[in-house]
Amino acid sequence: MLMRACRFNKSSMIERVTFDDEAHTLCISFRQTGKYLYYDVPAIIFDELCKAVSVGTFFNEQIRGRFACRRDPERRHFGPTD
Repeated sequence: MLMRACRFNKSSMIERVTFDDEAHTLCISFRQTGKYLYYDVPAIIFDELCKAVSVGTFFNEQIRGRFACRRDPERRHFGPTD
């Protein structure tokens, strides 16, 4: 399995993305809302996202609403439960 990753230190929206080349699955770690998995994403989208001048703008224009997604089921919840 080939997994690739990019970290975005300057983005206020996205912290990190990983891409599974075999499954064509993009995992985006949002700073405020956690991890989401996007399915059937072409590899070129991951490549362009990693090179984008504005990661948030690229996400909004090229990813949001274009691919099936769901919250990462492996995400751990920390902090108070109430």
